[in-house]
Amino acid sequence: MKYIMFEDFSGVPVPIIFPKRIDFAEMREQIPYTKVLAAGHVHLSGTGFACHGESKSLAAQARPEDALIIAAKLADPDL
Repeated sequence: MKYIMFEDFSGVPVPIIFPKRIDFAEMREQIPYTKVLAAGHVHLSGTGFACHGESKSLAAQARPEDALIIAAKLADPDL
C-alpha cells in the first residue's frame, strides 16, 4: 500500500493509506489539506508497520515516525 501523511487544519498529522495502483499525485488532488508531511509505502510485518520509499511527484519521503503515527491512528481513529 501507499500512504501520504498530511497535516490537518489543526496541525495534527493524518495518514491516508491507499492502493499501489493509485498515483501519489492523483490521491493528493483529492485531499483538502494543504501540507504534505511525508509519502511512501507502508506494509504490516510481524513487528508492526514499516514505512519506506518516497513520492517523487510530491517531493516527499517516508519518515521514521510515520509507522508509529499510522499504528496509533488505526488503534484510535479519534487521535
